[in-house]
Amino acid sequence: MRTKYFSMTKRFSFLIAILLFASISGFSQTNNGITPDKDVIGRNAPNTISTAVSFLTIAPDTRSGALGDAGVATTPDGNSQHWNPSKYVFIDNDFGVSISYTPWLRKLVGDMNLAYLAGYYKFNAQNAIGASLLYFDLGSMTFKDINNVTIMNFRPREFSLDLSYARLLAKNFSGSVAMRFIYSNLTGGQDVGNGVQSKAGTSVAADVSFYYKNDDIMTGNMKSSVMWGLNISNIGSKISYTSNEKRDFIPTNFRTGVGYMLSFDEHNDLLITCDFNKLLVPSSPTYYQVGEVMPNGDTVKAGGDQYIKYGKDPNVSVPAALFTSWWDAPGDATPFVHNGKTSRFREELAEITLSLGLEYCYSKQFAVRIGYFHEHAYKGNRKYFTVGAGLRLNVFGLDFAYLIPTMSGGTSPLQNTLRFTLTFDFGGLAKEQRDAKKAEKEARKS
Repeated sequence: MRTKYFSMTKRFSFLIAILLFASISGFSQTNNGITPDKDVIGRNAPNTISTAVSFLTIAPDTRSGALGDAGVATTPDGNSQHWNPSKYVFIDNDFGVSISYTPWLRKLVGDMNLAYLAGYYKFNAQNAIGASLLYFDLGSMTFKDINNVTIMNFRPREFSLDLSYARLLAKNFSGSVAMRFIYSNLTGGQDVGNGVQSKAGTSVAADVSFYYKNDDIMTGNMKSSVMWGLNISNIGSKISYTSNEKRDFIPTNFRTGVGYMLSFDEHNDLLITCDFNKLLVPSSPTYYQVGEVMPNGDTVKAGGDQYIKYGKDPNVSVPAALFTSWWDAPGDATPFVHNGKTSRFREELAEITLSLGLEYCYSKQFAVRIGYFHEHAYKGNRKYFTVGAGLRLNVFGLDFAYLIPTMSGGTSPLQNTLRFTLTFDFGGLAKEQRDAKKAEKEARKS
């Protein structure tokens, strides 16, 4: 039985590694030829930040997906719930729903997908609410024991359900709060060995966001708008998948950005946007290796305690991580060492991802988009271009986006990623009906 449990433990460890690769850093690219060679100080690189339920960080909608995953400071749309719910106060229509679907990592798994349902309701010019459901299906998986006998077939799945409230705080400034419930079932309750029972993980989290939009700006003789947004999302409890006390961080995230929209005339608009993003989760430190001598003169022994050589202790509370994650990087990998000394600042900068997006819209009905996403090679190495297009009518909208990885060698698991979104602006339908009735009344009077 011990042998069986050991094999099961290894299998479940492998399963969890695969799932984490798929839902956490699996959507990152391979290392573009970068190998974890030991640097001059002794740390193996790369040093990515990993969390549980990282499906929460995937761009779920098509518009932002086509803008290089930028969305915190764009013009409001039905999917603002994920990026910045504060934008709902400035949206044109009063009520809308959107449905998005993304076949995910099809280079690795043939039946993995991400689905997103979002909606909003605007009470008046000062208040709005939003809600969304994000569902991540990791595909079918077969569990087997040491004798290759099938234990069960199971589809690991995760989802989050959230509700937001947005309010206008000043003429051009709004804020919002959101509450989120998170559910993650990766193993179907199987025993992982040594008396440890797996279970579905649950967590609750909150978002705090702000948005600024000024439409009263002229660029030459052309009307323009300036936008700024900030969203600190997934501030919540750690999550556990077993009956023991080990708990993992969820992807608490800091995102800010700016946007600028230029209206050439009443039919032609150009939007430029840029997002900066950083996980507010501890970076992995560098530990002394077996045989190394520590500053106190002790030699590290096999099987003993681990001692941090560079960086900070990652075992901190969620509130503490909101602050310590800004300066806890070890900074001892080759690209971050400066003049023979570690540089935490350089590594912290490397943990910030950049999203750039450009959108051209004609008559608010047809849009083409292009974007770029950049992540440092030692922090995940996701680098890709995005393209997309959208068609809008009074009520109905259809968008698609396509992701193009930039690879210097090898194949990216993100290759050939497509996104699709359907939007329904019911407020636009009501407006159309009101306009029709108004025109009818005017026609009767005449």
